[in-house]
Amino acid sequence: MDTAIVSCGCPATLHIRLPSAARAARQARQTAALLLARETAVCPPAVAEDLVLIVSELVTNAVLHADGPYALTVGLEPGRVGVAVSDGSTDLSGRHGRGQRIDQGGRGLKIVRALGADLFVSPSDLGKQVIAVLTW
Repeated sequence: MDTAIVSCGCPATLHIRLPSAARAARQARQTAALLLARETAVCPPAVAEDLVLIVSELVTNAVLHADGPYALTVGLEPGRVGVAVSDGSTDLSGRHGRGQRIDQGGRGLKIVRALGADLFVSPSDLGKQVIAVLTW
């Protein structure tokens, strides 16, 4: 696992490559929680809980609906956090590519928005990034 957590003042930054499997969301949640545990003075506990859920939803969407490679980047500073999930799809339309939509699904981005995050999609070198920015 290639993980970098840089916490020598603000902003604190995390970058991790994620596996191309269902365990990607769990690994992303655990790694984000580790960063937040180190940065309790910067990120209040209630915001940290929301952030871990945002990470989980974005990574799950990437694994379900796009090809890899997958990566997670988190930038944390007082009052703001940016979460970027990269995947190998160049489709910026928001339509689901290879994933099958199941009856219980389809709520991930609605959850992210309901938590107060602004969402953006941006092309990247290997595909695209879905970016959530949360402020408090």
